[in-house]
Amino acid sequence: MAHASRNKLVFTVKDKCKICYTCVRECPVKAIKVVNGQAEVISARCIGCGNCVTVCSQGAKTYLDSRSEVYNLLKSDKPVIAMVAPSFPAEFTEIEDYDIFVGMIKQLGFDKIIEVSFGADMISREYAEMVEKSDKPLISSDCPAIVYYIEHYYPDLVPLLATIASPMVASSRIVRKEYGDVHVVFIGPCVAKKAESDEIDEALTFYELRMMFEQSKITKRNAKPQKFDPPYAGKGAIFPVSRGLLQNLNKTDDISEGKIIVADGSKKFREAIEEMSEGTISDIHLELLSCEGCIMGPGMSKNGSRYARRTSIGRYVKGKLEKLDKDAWNKDIEKFKDLDFSQAFTPADRRTPMPDTNEIYKVMQSLNKFEDKDQLNCGACGYNTCQEHAIAILEGLSEIEMCLPFSIEKLHNSVEDLYISNTKLLNAKKALKQSEKLAHMGQLSAGIAHELNNPLGVITMYSNIILEEAKDDDPIKKDLQLIVEQTERCKKIVGGLLNFARKSQVNLSETNMEDFCKHSLKSIIAPENINCVFKSNMSNLFAMIDTDQMMQVLTNLEKNAIEAMPDGGQLTIELKGDDESIEINISDTGSGISKNNMDKIFTPFFTTKEMGKGTGLGLPLVYGIVKMHRGQIIVTSNDEKETGPTGTNFKIILPRNIINK
Repeated sequence: MAHASRNKLVFTVKDKCKICYTCVRECPVKAIKVVNGQAEVISARCIGCGNCVTVCSQGAKTYLDSRSEVYNLLKSDKPVIAMVAPSFPAEFTEIEDYDIFVGMIKQLGFDKIIEVSFGADMISREYAEMVEKSDKPLISSDCPAIVYYIEHYYPDLVPLLATIASPMVASSRIVRKEYGDVHVVFIGPCVAKKAESDEIDEALTFYELRMMFEQSKITKRNAKPQKFDPPYAGKGAIFPVSRGLLQNLNKTDDISEGKIIVADGSKKFREAIEEMSEGTISDIHLELLSCEGCIMGPGMSKNGSRYARRTSIGRYVKGKLEKLDKDAWNKDIEKFKDLDFSQAFTPADRRTPMPDTNEIYKVMQSLNKFEDKDQLNCGACGYNTCQEHAIAILEGLSEIEMCLPFSIEKLHNSVEDLYISNTKLLNAKKALKQSEKLAHMGQLSAGIAHELNNPLGVITMYSNIILEEAKDDDPIKKDLQLIVEQTERCKKIVGGLLNFARKSQVNLSETNMEDFCKHSLKSIIAPENINCVFKSNMSNLFAMIDTDQMMQVLTNLEKNAIEAMPDGGQLTIELKGDDESIEINISDTGSGISKNNMDKIFTPFFTTKEMGKGTGLGLPLVYGIVKMHRGQIIVTSNDEKETGPTGTNFKIILPRNIINK
């Protein structure tokens, strides 16, 4: 009888999913779809192995809970028989007396408790006969997850499946023949058993059985010991461990014989099936288990040790065989030997067609994987190769962001973009703060300049009149000359204040920037120990500037550079440009500007020069003129010899064309 139509056996508890992709990585058929960072199980592709349940550390993967259905069966008028899988000693290790375990199950309301091990005894005979007579390789069919895998993903291998029922199905047929019209509930370590066959009414996992014990407050202390009901099992009790079937057949997977290969676990069984499909191995029988033995099934409690569980099974089987009534066991074997233990399997191809190569290549490009060396195949996304991940993206199963190297690179780019944005914002805030400061200082300067201008004019006029009238030998003449000189200096300071304060218009004219910058160097007097260098990388030499004001900017900066190199050095004017803007760099190899003064250099009246040698208005004036040209001025400087060459660079960036407003 064919297996039942499968329901949704495994599903995701979304609020627990932490997007680690472990389930994607461990799913043998990639039946996990990631949507908005949440891993969902695709029932149509799932083979019910429960591997995702086992590996999920957050409990975000769970399986169909059959407890309520079993409770309903126990309330019905029909007898309910529990069939217990032979792996129970590996689960209930805390119960030393297994008669107590049987009593606990009967206390739930079950009428009979039989061991599936007897069904394993019966099908072992079937396998032994089939292996001896078969002229083709066989694949064991006792694991439903393996059967589903072959039916759906290797349908061409379905004819190689041993047409023998699993121990569970065989036991169900035995129970119904022995006890008549009853309900049958399987209890074991497997999730796939819940949908293996219509010949059982319900299937519980051992973990569900534990919860039923807790709900009913049944413990080993309040349960009465009882025996398993007949038929009694023999060596079939070792079925749940790896190579259990072989031991029942009295066969070996010794490499020298080369007749049978045993493969357990999601990776190994797939490799064996793949090689058989490719024809790499032939005339070899395969004993396959989806888990590393049924003792490691998803329906077992988590964190159990494989070898401790195997030891528990061995101890139980040894004690069982020592007490086995072989005559009674042989009678039961004879009693059920003519029962039909066959099983038919049908191909149900669920493979998806391979996407177009060009489409795969486009996805790879979107992941920044343009060459083979870009494909790291790190497996962080849950897929073995970058190409498999790209295919999953095209199939709608995966997301681009699941690629860890791509996401890290994207994050780095975002951090870099954020840094650039923050730097621009910081510069803009500094510029705004500077503009506000200059505006306030400009208003103050304008007021002071207007108040001082008139008395300075009077002083200048009368001091010049007295100076002209004074005789050459008059001692007061030198004093008058000093008064006139200092008064003129005051007028220049006041003029500077007015120039700084006023919102001047720029008178733009098309200017050859190379000739303009060269002319600025001729307008200053450079000592012999100063080497003046001019560089130009411009193809389009022309820009719209106010030549008078910009000449004031260049000469001011050039004079400052010369004054910063009293012991000699190099003054460099470098001109660059593109279609939108021009860039003028004025740099020196002088003493540099200290970090403490960098934020003050454009502040009016701030100067590092000696008293009487500077007014502190030069750089604020430069700043104002550049801003009126809708440009930028950026200063970099180093005054610490330990960190590299000292010196200062003023970078002026101006648009080529400005609307004069």
